[in-house]
Amino acid sequence: MADKTILIAEDSSVILNLTKKILELQNYKILTAKNGGEVIKQVENNKIDAILMDLNIPVKSGMDCTREIRAHKDKDIANIPIIAVTGNANNYSMEDFKEAGINDYLPKPLDFDALVLTVKKYTAQ
Repeated sequence: MADKTILIAEDSSVILNLTKKILELQNYKILTAKNGGEVIKQVENNKIDAILMDLNIPVKSGMDCTREIRAHKDKDIANIPIIAVTGNANNYSMEDFKEAGINDYLPKPLDFDALVLTVKKYTAQ
């Protein structure tokens, strides 16, 4: 499992650090991005196995980042599993998520058991 890298796109340091700690305890390697611009840089410069994408990040929203990743010319990048994390899931329907290319979503406040299970589901080979 230690070879699995998760990118956490989250602008709240508190949530970011908690999520990071939880996943590090599961032996994941963690990369972080505080805004949508950093997300794209990270996916282009690292091999990432899954992305936890806060939908309300600055610069580029999580939805826009997801669409950009899905449209990427590198198929490995275009197919990274993306798990949306949002406090306002009610603003989106599953259709919106599917249309953007989001694989799954976790509501905030994060349930850490659900977080671990969901990440495991998408990183299990």
